[in-house]
Amino acid sequence: MKKLTLEEVLEGMEDKRRERSVWHDMKEALMIILLGVICGATSYAKIEIFAEGKKEWLKGFLKMENGIPGAYTMRRIMMSIDSKKLHERFIEWMKSVVAEIGGVVAVDGKTSRRTKDGAKKALHTVSAYAHERGLVLGQLACEEKSNEITAIPKLLEMLELKGCIVTIDAMGCQTDIADKIIDKGADYCLSLKENQGNLYNDIKLYTETEIFPDDRRFLAGSGQYHREIEKGHGRFEKREYFVCNDVSWIPYADLWRNLAGFGVCVSTVEQDGKKTVSFNYSIYSVPNMTAREFAKCKRAHWSVESFHWVLDMVFRDDDSRARADNSAENLNVFRHFASNLLKAESSFKSSIPNKQFKCLFDNDYLWKVFSCS
Repeated sequence: MKKLTLEEVLEGMEDKRRERSVWHDMKEALMIILLGVICGATSYAKIEIFAEGKKEWLKGFLKMENGIPGAYTMRRIMMSIDSKKLHERFIEWMKSVVAEIGGVVAVDGKTSRRTKDGAKKALHTVSAYAHERGLVLGQLACEEKSNEITAIPKLLEMLELKGCIVTIDAMGCQTDIADKIIDKGADYCLSLKENQGNLYNDIKLYTETEIFPDDRRFLAGSGQYHREIEKGHGRFEKREYFVCNDVSWIPYADLWRNLAGFGVCVSTVEQDGKKTVSFNYSIYSVPNMTAREFAKCKRAHWSVESFHWVLDMVFRDDDSRARADNSAENLNVFRHFASNLLKAESSFKSSIPNKQFKCLFDNDYLWKVFSCS
């Protein structure tokens, strides 16, 4: 597949503005917006300030025949862009620049809280996050968390997942989603809760009566048990992982395509004199999965929270008040573009905020980040 440049990606977007009112080239405006987001600009007003400060540098590769587009113009352009097309172009770009994805791909939803406006619901997106690369492979918007069930299969269909393990929380524990993952040449590890009543109850009972009573050393010797302990800042956490690769006793196991086993993570946390114990059950299609492999899979899925943290704390996603038309959804995609670009640039080994700060003052480095695809 031909490697796409970001210029080609943005050039492929249709300009829906009325021709007689167009003063600024859409592709140039989109490049300015993306460069501003890379540097940490969190609003159209700040992007305009960024562009005014970088005007002479921008003139080196942009025509800007009518000067820097104002915040209102940039907002209007982002409102008018076809979000579905932008999502597709993002995924095409990722396919072209990342030759092969392996390991765990975590699919999870996130709500941009301040995009709610009266009767209009807040933007909720479902993203696919490649743990080993630390990159977003793609995302789709849905009206709210309950609509993830319909959005997830559509997102999976758009991605290249062969050889990966796709992890999803309990909302995505559906037979048709499992089918879709297997169709894509991948395996699944799906969190299991009460939304799958009989399956959940049967596995929970079997685990409590047939697995938990066994000697931990015996289970560890057969690969069915793994333990991890973390201590620090007055907090003690013990995570115990159990797996079972025998599903022959489950009468409806054949409803779940390629079902190979199930596991549970038992987390015991002690802090401030209080002790809490939680149980997280999952089903998976990976043949002969060990407890250590299961632990790695669960940790990889939980790592998507670090990506959400970056979106909220670095790109201020939760604080964004972009709401009108497609503005919120399209800005969200641009944050994913920026996050991937900053993660992918490896010559300056530092945090994303530090890379953004360097971009702001070092034009050569900013262009290197923009071009690192």
